[in-house]
Amino acid sequence: MPSAPRRKQKNTSNKRVSLAMVAAHANVSTATASRIINGITNKASEQTILQVKKSVAELGYRPASIGRALRCQESRMVGVLAASLANPTMSAIASSIEWALRDEGFIMSLCDTHQEADIQDEYLLEMRAQLARAVVIVGAVQSPLLTDYRNSDMTFVFVNRPAPDQESALYVGIDNYQAGVDVAELLLQHGKKNIAIIHASLDQTAAEERRRGLLDRLAKAGIHSDQIPHAHAEGLNHLEVGYQCMGNILNMAERPEVILCLSDMLAFGAYRRVQETELSATDDMTFFGFDDNPLNPWIANWLNSVGVPAELYGPATVATLKAIWNHSPPTTPTYLSHKFRLNKAFTEVK
Repeated sequence: MPSAPRRKQKNTSNKRVSLAMVAAHANVSTATASRIINGITNKASEQTILQVKKSVAELGYRPASIGRALRCQESRMVGVLAASLANPTMSAIASSIEWALRDEGFIMSLCDTHQEADIQDEYLLEMRAQLARAVVIVGAVQSPLLTDYRNSDMTFVFVNRPAPDQESALYVGIDNYQAGVDVAELLLQHGKKNIAIIHASLDQTAAEERRRGLLDRLAKAGIHSDQIPHAHAEGLNHLEVGYQCMGNILNMAERPEVILCLSDMLAFGAYRRVQETELSATDDMTFFGFDDNPLNPWIANWLNSVGVPAELYGPATVATLKAIWNHSPPTTPTYLSHKFRLNKAFTEVK
C-alpha cells in the first residue's frame, strides 16, 4: 500500500537558512533583505519586496528572534491587549489582527485586560520586558503605566476605542460619534421618536461618543436629552447590565418604542429580560445596538446594529504600524467604514 503523500518541505537540509542566503536568492543586498523582512519597505520597489518575500517563503527562513531582539532592542512580537475576549466582537477583531500580523512576519501575543487598569499595566510591563515591537490595545482603559509609556519610545495603536489619555493618539476603528449620529438619523427616517438608551459606564470614550452623537442628532430634530430616558447600571459584564437596565425600563409608566443599547452585548441582556415577561421582544419594541457582533446573524436576528466588519481591523491596524515604522505615521484617526445590519421587521415598516 503506497504511503500517504508528504507535505513538501521548503528547506530539507539541516543547515539553518541565513539572511545572506535569502538576499542571494532574491538577488538583493543583505541590508535590503533585512529592511524588508523587518517591515521597512519605504525605500524598496514592489518587485523587490515580492522577491524577498518569495525567497523567505521558498527557503523557509526564520529570523533568529532572540539575538535580533537583544541587538535591536525590539522583537518580531506585537502585543495585543484586548479589554474583553469574552465579547465575540473583540475576539473577532483580535483574530483579524493576528492574521494580518502573520502575513507580515510578526507574532501576536494576546492578553485579556478584563478592562482593569492594574491588569492592563501588568501586561504593559511584560510587553516592555519582552521588547515588543509595538502594543495594540483593543479597548484601552486609563492606567498609570499607559500614560507613562505613551511618553516613552514604545509604539502604541489604539483599536475600536480611542485612547483615554490623549486625543492625538493613533486610532483605528469606527467613528463612534458619527455612528451615533447615523443611528439617530435612521430612527428618525423611520418615524421612531420614543427612544430609551441603555448604557454601562460612560467613562470609556467609545460609549460616551456614541451617546453624544445620538443626542446631538435627536436634539436637532427637537427631541432633547431630558425627553430620552436613560437606564444605567455599573458593572463590566454588559449582559448583566443590559438585563438589569431593561428591568428598569419595563417599570416605566410609558414604555419606549425603541431600546437603544450602546453595545450589542447590552442588547443581548435586555432582550433576555423581555423574554421573561408576557411582552414580545420583536412585536412590542425595536432593539438597536452597536458593534455588529459576529453572532448577530446566527442568534440575534431581532437586533439592528451598526458596526465595522471585524475583518477590516487587521489590515488597517498593520498598515498603521508599518507607517509608524517607516516614519510616516497617520496624522488623523483611521476611521473604518461602518454599516448597518437591519432586521427584516425594521426595514419593512416605515
